[in-house]
Amino acid sequence: MPGDYQEGTELPPCTFVVERGKIREFVQAIGDPNPLYTDREHAAREGYADVIAPPTFGICINVWGGWDFPTLCRTLGLDPAKVLHGEQEYEYFKEIYPGDEITARPKLAKILKKGGQAGGMKLIVLETSYFNQDGEKVLLGRSTIIERG
Repeated sequence: MPGDYQEGTELPPCTFVVERGKIREFVQAIGDPNPLYTDREHAAREGYADVIAPPTFGICINVWGGWDFPTLCRTLGLDPAKVLHGEQEYEYFKEIYPGDEITARPKLAKILKKGGQAGGMKLIVLETSYFNQDGEKVLLGRSTIIERG
């Protein structure tokens, strides 16, 4: 049943194959000119196997892999008109390269209710672990979702 989850509940994983073009589109969208994200030769000179995904690329894995905003709201039983994005953080363990197949495994780390019955809010901390095709943990993402009352 949507919205009837407890802390610690693991949500279904999603998988996304990282494409060089998606990395390029993302860095163009955020306006980051760092050549590590677009220039293979520069990345190689810096010791990388290829261009790398930028630090906030985890959101692309979620959205393009299957955990877009409407799906998240529907799954958690949230009213999209009342949802705010409260906070986002990423902790990297390894680089993410073009061609990597990344599996995102989200879980509900914390669910809090603040305020009174009328006008209160719900805070959900979603913690997502990302693994590459070799089973190596490459990224940990934490996001706080706020649903206003």
